[in-house]
Order: sequence, then C-alpha cells, then structure tokens
Amino acid sequence: MTFKKYSRSVATNMVIANMIGTGIFTSIGFQVMNPPYGIPDPFAIMVIWFIGGVFALCGATAYAEVATTFKESGGEYTFLSKIYHPIVGFASGWVSIIVGFSAAIAALALASGDYLMPIMNELLGSNLPIYTPKVMAILLIILVTLIQLKGVVTGGLFQNIITTIKLLFIVVLIITPFLFLADSGKSHVSFAPTDASWNTIFSLPFAGSLVYVMFAYSGWNSSSYIVGNMENPKKNLPFSLVVGTAIVTLVYLALTGVFMYVCTFDEMRGKVAIGNIVIGKVFGDQAALTFAGLFAIALVSGINAMFIAGPRVAQRMGEDYRIFSFLKGQNEKGAPVNAILLQTLISICIVLLFDFRMILQYIELTLSLFCLLTVIGVFVIRARKLGDETAIKTWGYPFTPLLFIGVTLWMILFFVQMEPMRLVWTLVTILIAVVIYLLSPKNSE
Repeated sequence: MTFKKYSRSVATNMVIANMIGTGIFTSIGFQVMNPPYGIPDPFAIMVIWFIGGVFALCGATAYAEVATTFKESGGEYTFLSKIYHPIVGFASGWVSIIVGFSAAIAALALASGDYLMPIMNELLGSNLPIYTPKVMAILLIILVTLIQLKGVVTGGLFQNIITTIKLLFIVVLIITPFLFLADSGKSHVSFAPTDASWNTIFSLPFAGSLVYVMFAYSGWNSSSYIVGNMENPKKNLPFSLVVGTAIVTLVYLALTGVFMYVCTFDEMRGKVAIGNIVIGKVFGDQAALTFAGLFAIALVSGINAMFIAGPRVAQRMGEDYRIFSFLKGQNEKGAPVNAILLQTLISICIVLLFDFRMILQYIELTLSLFCLLTVIGVFVIRARKLGDETAIKTWGYPFTPLLFIGVTLWMILFFVQMEPMRLVWTLVTILIAVVIYLLSPKNSE
C-alpha cells in the first residue's frame, strides 16, 4: 500500500515547529538567574543565542549527510545502528521514545498549561487547584493524539496551518513592544559588551545556560526522522534542516532582544511564562489573556511536530524487534496507531510525575549524547565510504562537525561538574535500554 509522503513545506514547518516551542518562551527566565546557574548579562545572553543557532546549523548539515546516506526513517535509531552497532541504535531509539519525544511533549504541554492559567483564572476564578496546568497539559496531548490518528494528510495539514499561525503571532510579539510600550515600561537594558560580559562568556555557567538554549533549538534534526516518508529527500531534507534552522535562529535573536527590552531581569528571573509578562506590560492584563491562548497554540505546534516524528522511531523499532512488534503497524491513512498511543501514554505519565525544569535538564543532557554520536558518525561514514553520489555532503567539513562536537562536550562537562546526578540518570536510562536489547531477539531471528 502506498501512502502520501510529507512535502518540503511540511518538513520545513516541522523543523520550525519542533524548535520554536517552550524553550524560547521559558529559557531566559533561567538564564537571568544568578551564577552558577545563570548568566545575567544582556550581551552574553544574545551571544549565547547566536552560538546556539550556529551550533544547530553545524549539526543540521552533518545530519543531512547521515540521513541521505541511509535514506530511512527512524532518526538516530537507524543512523547509529548502521554506523556503529545495533545496540547503540537501540539505546538511542529507546531514549528517543522516552526522552526525546515523550518527555519533550510533556515539557511543551506543561508550558502550554502555564500559559493557559490566566485564562483559566479568568473563567473559573483564582482558586484553581495547583495541578490545573497538568490537567490542561494532558488535554492538549490527547487533542494532538486524535489529530495524528487521522493520518499523514491531516497531521501534515494541521502542522502547516498551526506553524503559520505561530510565526504570524511571533512577528506581532516582536513588533508591538516598539510601537505600543510606553518609555516608563521599558527595561532600559544595555546590550553593549563589558569586561564582565567576556568573563561570563568564557565561564562554566555560560556552558550551563547553553543547555537551556540548545533545548530551545532542539528539533533542528526533526525532519531527518521522516526521511523515508519524505518527497525527494535529497533536496527536501537539507532544505528543511538548514532553512528551518536559519529562520528559527533569526526569530530567537529577535525574541530574546524583545524580552530584555521589555522586562527587567527581576521580572523574568525563575519565571516560565515570559511571553505573558511581555504582553501584560505592553497591552495590560486583559489583552494578555488573548495572547496567552496564542502562546499555547504556538507550543501546540511543537507537540504536533513531535507526534509526527516520534512514533516513526517506535514504529521502526517495532519492525526490527519482537518485543516492540505491536508498534510496527499503521492504519489506512499512514498513521502508526500503536506507536502514537504509546507516546501519548508515556507523555501523560511524565506530566503527572515530574516538573518542567527537571524534564528540561534531563532531556538536553540525554539527547546531547546521541546527537554527538550521530555527528561523529560523519567521520565514520567518510572513513568507511558508506555514502554514494546521492548523499548530501556536510557543509564546511570537517570544521562544522568538529565545532558541534566541541560545544556538546563543553555542555556535558558542565553537567558532570555541576549536577552529576543528571548524568547518572542518563546512564541508567541507557543501561535499561542495553538490558532490553540483550533480552530482545530481532524479528529476523
């Protein structure tokens, strides 16, 4: 049976939607914290968002070569299985299902719940239970699940529409403070570098804050997960990766500048719903209610994008391993039903058990390890001559992948020194995957 494949626009919007999610609207609240966990310097904060964009572009060009070398869906699960060993791919697939998509969906849904709280307070009163954001998060996850179960066409159309709404909303958010905000409401922050700025940039807290930035940029590799379900992947995959990442980098720099132009560090410190604070200062609390709903929509586009990519990893694992064979099927509209439902269940469990910050830090460290292995894989592919004339070559090789590798190792060093238990939990997650792999025969066996 032949299914309609994802177009270039869907793939590009998938990258944009995956990236522009909870990270940009929440990360700065943690970046302006005092050291050792923050970098409260405007110039350093702008630099770190620029570095994040360059870093993501370096990774995107490497992923384009890896994905077009193997031309199969499944992301790191497929890539690492073929580059190194099936056990490495299995571990990355396990991590993708649990952490890369389900935990990320949970984080996006929780942030959406926080943005919807002002609306809920207005409608139902201020005495809402403390768990209301979690209830809203679960309802959003279920809504997107129902859309994705309708198949490739419906899910792709919804992705295009909601991503367009998101980008239009962001344009409004960037422009309106300069048009409507009174001078007395501005932060009057200076973006000029100082000696302290350079000291901050070369400090370990800068590497720690880069974790939040890279969480915001995570998703730059998302279209590589559907390369086997994509029209003309040789052209459309690199286009979606590079163009999508470049657009998001410009958007992030503009949004970060606007946040600091409007809000003081004290107003943002430790807050998640930064967008609500900005809109409240520009238009007042009543207008902020309307925009809160738009913020939630912006985050839902990221949830939908992850529901496109994530189940394809689970589906591919179901094709290869008996223990996951119940995940390999799909309905007549191309939706991998059981894989989607599994991701829904895991995401809801994470929403119920963990808070936003715990999820965020766990995601970025765990995924960084497998992204690192994938980019290193470019050198393995060249050494083993695995590619052919149809594969895209990494731009700026070997410098761009080396830059990506260096920055990733820098972030991992921060975690080892500042929060070693995060690394322990990451290794425990991988160990569980290894044990399951050793006990799980392949379908061909």
